[in-house]
Amino acid sequence: MNRQAQAAVLFLLGVAVLHAGLTDLYLRYVKAGLRPLLLAAGVVLIGTALATAWYERRQRRERPGAEHGDGHGHREPCVSWLLVLPLFALILVAPPALGSYSAMHAGTALQRPPWGFPTLPARDPIALNVADYAGRAVYDHGRSLRGRNVKITGFVALDRRGAPYLVRMALNCCAADALPVKVGLSGRTPPVLRPDTWLEVTGTYTGKRTKDPVGGGVIPYLDVRRATPVPAPRDPYDESWNG
Repeated sequence: MNRQAQAAVLFLLGVAVLHAGLTDLYLRYVKAGLRPLLLAAGVVLIGTALATAWYERRQRRERPGAEHGDGHGHREPCVSWLLVLPLFALILVAPPALGSYSAMHAGTALQRPPWGFPTLPARDPIALNVADYAGRAVYDHGRSLRGRNVKITGFVALDRRGAPYLVRMALNCCAADALPVKVGLSGRTPPVLRPDTWLEVTGTYTGKRTKDPVGGGVIPYLDVRRATPVPAPRDPYDESWNG
């Protein structure tokens, strides 16, 4: 590609990054906290593209014969423009969030928080994310959860025996490093559960645990009182994990 083509590709890439950052599309790639950096990257790419195009135009004016190397230049193959296709895919196609298949082929990412567990508010039921409930159940031995009704939201994953788990994929930086945090479901679970269905589950702490067959990590359980299907959230990933 010549410099003009490079500038065009940079410009399109910057537009695609800005489009992702200004919509919810970026949440399928990186954590929400990185949005300012993503927008800044888009602006830098567009600025670089415009500067490259301006510089190339000035060079042509100063040296009119430089483009063709005094008549001995060659044209770049059109196939190089296929590099632009992934950019249009980024703009037009939103990739699905990682789901049950990825969750059941990776070990639970639950880790002990470095600063302990803050005091829970007095409201009932108390809304927790999957990682917070699992961490309190395992590393705090459920002390802050006993006698409380807990509400958590995640998607359904089934192991090889059909046992249900409520899962949220946790991000450290971006979707490429996403790992699952799993909570087993017992009690009044729905009679039919389909993988990747999002549920809002209300229940109580139980001391039941199991070992994750992938990696051997500890998976706590929640004793289900009520489970309601809900739409997938705007941000399908859990950013609270600091693993």
